[in-house]
Amino acid sequence: MDSTKDSDMDIASDSVSLGLLEDTLRKTMLSASGAELDAALAELGWAEMLSDMSDVALPLVFRLLGETGSHASILNDVLLETIGGLPGGTPPMPYAGGIWVVWERESGEGNPTLGGLPLREVPDGQLLRVSEARRALGWWLVGSARAMLALARRHALDRVQFGKPISSFQAVRHKLAETLVAIEGAEATLSLPGADNVDLNSLLAKAAAGKAALTAAKHCQQVLGGIGFTEEHELHNHVKRVLVLDGLLGSSRELTRKAGAGLRARGTVPRLAQL
Repeated sequence: MDSTKDSDMDIASDSVSLGLLEDTLRKTMLSASGAELDAALAELGWAEMLSDMSDVALPLVFRLLGETGSHASILNDVLLETIGGLPGGTPPMPYAGGIWVVWERESGEGNPTLGGLPLREVPDGQLLRVSEARRALGWWLVGSARAMLALARRHALDRVQFGKPISSFQAVRHKLAETLVAIEGAEATLSLPGADNVDLNSLLAKAAAGKAALTAAKHCQQVLGGIGFTEEHELHNHVKRVLVLDGLLGSSRELTRKAGAGLRARGTVPRLAQL
């Protein structure tokens, strides 16, 4: 009986600690971005989190990047941790269309940006083990999708037409519902334990997250209407961000085709989830 109580107390304590960590990370990301956020995350112990508790840190930190609209160069750290590279590097990453990019760590006026991210095209690169990095990007995409859904939902509740909120219109409700289903499905895929099929699981999870984010961008834009196209509204920042993140480490379209080709060549479909 006592051991059960102790176990429950440990779980409760862990939940409180995780909640405090999430609150701290969210406040930090809302106040900083780019190299400034890199420095803030380093002070919060990002390196230790990635090394000691990556199964918790990756979903939490990258999801919050999406929800807050901030950005940091920590995808470099995930790749370097996977391959045992030296800290502080900028390994080349494959991008949609067969090009390679590096994620600059230092901000500067001369740095090129793609969707607001400091990505610079390089001649070529070497394909690394990207399973964990794909999952991290998947959580970032899911976070961005949830941010767009929250914006569209708020607008649907506030915007009144014909004497009633547009959230009462069936077409609007369907768009929001379809977006939520896509996001929940992507989160479920990202949460699958990939011990037996790590590469395939992460590939499909990144593809599902990319599709969910693109679905959110399309549907939420339609719900917001003209206001969603303006510079004054937040939506366009999230839309540009997910278009870039979807292409990094393979777009949802490319990864889906790659998965299909691999399964056809294998001739069998592995069990990815124990139901």
